[in-house]
Amino acid sequence: MNLQDIISLDFAYLDTFSKRKDTKWGSLFYNESQPSYYDANHAHISDLSVNPSLIMEEVVKFYNSKNIIPRFYLYNLDLQQELISILIANSFGYEELMGPVQLWDKKLLEKERDEHLLIERVSKHNYSEALHIECSIKEFGGKEVREKAFEVEFNHPSFEHYLLRFNGTACATACIFICDNQARMESVATLEEFRGRGLIGELIHFIQTEVAKKGYENLWVFPINERVEKVYQKFGFKTVSKLKMGHAYLGGRSIKEIQE
Repeated sequence: MNLQDIISLDFAYLDTFSKRKDTKWGSLFYNESQPSYYDANHAHISDLSVNPSLIMEEVVKFYNSKNIIPRFYLYNLDLQQELISILIANSFGYEELMGPVQLWDKKLLEKERDEHLLIERVSKHNYSEALHIECSIKEFGGKEVREKAFEVEFNHPSFEHYLLRFNGTACATACIFICDNQARMESVATLEEFRGRGLIGELIHFIQTEVAKKGYENLWVFPINERVEKVYQKFGFKTVSKLKMGHAYLGGRSIKEIQE
């Protein structure tokens, strides 16, 4: 996949929980009911910005009208230097992020069944247990963000959510997002007191088995940083690209601050 293919897959994912307004210079994603949900509220620009001052003004006006903090994700940074300079000069915070893009090698490892573990599809019967886990993860935005987002995903046909139990206790979740026969693993999470027991590996193996069984063409994952990237490498995910992007924001925390 080239950069545009990767962005297209990401846009398909964003479309499930945010509205999109396409312009001649990029796309505006927004979710007025969740203004603090970062992923749902960003302007995305990948092409050369012909009139960067006008673009900045248009983005700021658009998000201010919806009581959302103006934010940008910028790609092809060599083409965005004038826009970046203008944003910084107008009090935007700015950071550069390196996002690994990983693809599963389709090799299923053999694993012995662990009688202490049970993995099940999330349904209305275990919904509250899965929601509790995801709301406890600060990197997901906490309860304020995840409670509404999880409900949208659960009711969307492109998502398949899974719950792992250890000795009967619900303690880890993960999901796959499906788009045009491509699968993308998302929302991999474990309660803090259950970390370090290899449970994430069990969930990943289960999802890989499901992807192979259902005949999806590929399984992708977009780790939030290099540390997580190394974790997925242990389970057959190969880094096929490094997505360098700029993040400009007119208020609130940076992405790096959230990840830390």
